[in-house]
Amino acid sequence: MNEPPPTRQWRVPAGLPAAKLAGAVLLVALGLLLADGDPVRLVVAALAAAALAGWAVRDLVAPVRLTVATAGLTVIHGFAGRRLLPWSAVEAITVDRRPRLGLTSETLEIDAGDSLHLFGRYDLGSTPEEVAAALRAARPNP
Repeated sequence: MNEPPPTRQWRVPAGLPAAKLAGAVLLVALGLLLADGDPVRLVVAALAAAALAGWAVRDLVAPVRLTVATAGLTVIHGFAGRRLLPWSAVEAITVDRRPRLGLTSETLEIDAGDSLHLFGRYDLGSTPEEVAAALRAARPNP
């Protein structure tokens, strides 16, 4: 009886949702502190905090962003959905590097023909280069 090879997952680092929620609380506190009777400042701070909290909730509800298995790749789709990309649909796995303000950002790009899936370091909990190498190694030869 042959067992299928184990899958590998990449997920949001555990402390990131907590940091986002703390940032949301800080935004509300700053909004209350600096509103100075201006309701617009408070509303803007509350909206920014709600957006940050929503982003944190996504990290808590769907922490796994990418999974590799024999059948293909499972990527996050929408707010917290999943989408299976069979290996036959994956056209390219690349890492895009862009210098900006003296720093270089890296993004893992998975081109599936009709869709492009982008993942950063904080989506994966690893560098995009390491994940790309693991995906290429896991990909069956055509």
